[in-house]
Amino acid sequence: MSEVNNKTDVRLRGLFIDGREVPASRPDVLDVLNPATGELLAQIGHASDEDVDRAVKSAAAAFESPEWSGISNRTRARLVNKLADVFEANLEEIYHLETLNNGRSLNETRAQVSRLPDFLRYNAGLAIARRDDVIPVDGNYLNYTIRTPVGVVGNSTPFNHPLMIMIKSLGPTLASGCTTVVKPSEYTPLTTLRLAQLFVEAGLPPGVFNVITGLGPTTGRALAEHPGLAKWVLTGGTEAGRITGALAGNNFAHQTLELGGKTPVLVFDDFDVDQAVNYAAFGGFIGAGQTCICGSRQIVQEKVYDEFVEKLAAKAKSIRIGNPIDPSVQLGPVVSARQQQRVLNYIRIGLEEDGARLVAGGRVPADPALKNGFFVEPTVFADVGPDMRIFQEEVFGPFVSVTKFGTEAEGIALANNSPFGLAGAIRTNNIVRAHRVAAKLKCGIVWINDHHRLDPASPWGGVKDSGIGRECGTESFDQHFETKSVMVRLDDTPFDWYKDTASQPRLN
Repeated sequence: MSEVNNKTDVRLRGLFIDGREVPASRPDVLDVLNPATGELLAQIGHASDEDVDRAVKSAAAAFESPEWSGISNRTRARLVNKLADVFEANLEEIYHLETLNNGRSLNETRAQVSRLPDFLRYNAGLAIARRDDVIPVDGNYLNYTIRTPVGVVGNSTPFNHPLMIMIKSLGPTLASGCTTVVKPSEYTPLTTLRLAQLFVEAGLPPGVFNVITGLGPTTGRALAEHPGLAKWVLTGGTEAGRITGALAGNNFAHQTLELGGKTPVLVFDDFDVDQAVNYAAFGGFIGAGQTCICGSRQIVQEKVYDEFVEKLAAKAKSIRIGNPIDPSVQLGPVVSARQQQRVLNYIRIGLEEDGARLVAGGRVPADPALKNGFFVEPTVFADVGPDMRIFQEEVFGPFVSVTKFGTEAEGIALANNSPFGLAGAIRTNNIVRAHRVAAKLKCGIVWINDHHRLDPASPWGGVKDSGIGRECGTESFDQHFETKSVMVRLDDTPFDWYKDTASQPRLN
C-alpha cells in the first residue's frame, strides 16, 4: 500500500490480512511517533470490527487450507527455520526501525532482537521432536493420544518489546500448525507489520500471519471476544488481562496472559555491593524501566543498605540519556507523552509518601535537545516502606525503590508482599540460602545473581495478578494443541452388557 497522507507527508500503513497490506475500513487513522523526538513516523489504520472479522476468517481459512494444514511437521519445521533465516538476514533494517519506533537504545535493541530468530528455530525443533503418547491402562486395551493444533490464535502485544514478545508467541503458533491474528500496540506496530510482509515473501502461506492495528478498547476488544479464536494471548497490564480474559473466556478460548509485575530483588549482605548495584541499574533501567520484570523493588539487607543506596544513586546519575539511535546513549525515552506523565505522577506520589527519600533523578532531563521527546531521568527512592504506593504499584518507567530488611524471613515477607508474582531475584553467595529463598518466593521466574535473562527453552510467566499460562519452552508449545484420547479394545470376545450384566467386570 503506497498511499501518502497529504497533511503529514508520511506513509499511511494498512492492515496485513491474507498475505497483503489492505486499508482499514474506518476513516480515522492513528499517528505513530518517534518517542525520542516527538516526530511523526507513520500513520496506521484503525481496524473496525469488520476488519477484525476479516482477519480472523482469513486465519481460519488458512488453518484449514492444504497449503498449511496439509503439510507434514517436518515440512512446516523447515519453513519456520527459513523464516528465522529471513529474519536474521534483515536484522539491520529491523534494529533501526524498532529503535525509532519504541525509543529503546540501539545497543539494547541489537542485543535483544538478534536472539529472536532462535525462538523460531527452537520451536521448529519441537515440531520435529513432538511425539504423542501411548498410555498403559487397565484391561485389554490400547490407549493413545492424538494432538491437533487448536486453530486461530489471537495475540495482543505491548509497546515495550514489540518483536520479542510477539515472537515468543509466534514461534509455537507457527510450529504447531496454528494460525494467528496479531494486534500490536498502536504505539509500536511498524516492525510487526514489516516482519509479516517479509515472512509472506519468504513463503509463509497467506492468512497464516495477519496483523491488525488499532486501539485496545476497540480493535483489541473485537479481537479478544471474536468467537473464531481458539486461543487468546495477551501481554499487558493486569486490568487489560481481566477485561480481555473475560471476553475470550466467554468463548472458552485457551489463554496465556502475561500481565503486570513488581519484581522484588533481595540483596543479602554477603554479596558484593558494587555488583548488586550494577544488577540493580540493569534490572531497573534497561528499556527505560518499561519491562514487566523491571527490578523495581530493591530489598537490601541492613548491613549494606546505606552503601547500596549511595552507590545506586551515583550509578543512576551517571547513565547517559539521549536519542537512542546514537550508539553511545544508554537510556532512551519512555514510549509516549502519556507514559512520561505516568512516571512523573509516581515521582510526585513518592515525594508525598511519608518517609520516602528521593536520591536520584525525579525530573525530565534539562538538555534542550531532548525537550520534544518523552524522557525521564533514572529515578531512585530510598527508605521506601511496604505500605507505600511506590512499593506496591507498577510504575513502568525508569523508577526504582529501595527498602531495608533485617533477617532472611523479613526479606522474603517483603518480597512476597505484592499482588504481583511474575519474577523475583536474589543476590547472595550462599548457595544454600539462594535455593531456599528461591523456593519461597511467590512468582513464576527467579534469577539468582542475574536479571532479565530468558531463553527459548525456559518457561516464562507468572502467578497471582501477573497472569496465567507460560510462554517459551515445551510448556508454551504444548498449549497450542488439543489432546484427543483414543481407546482401542483389543479383545474380540462378543460384548452384550444387557445379556451378561452380572459377568461384566466393570462399567467404566
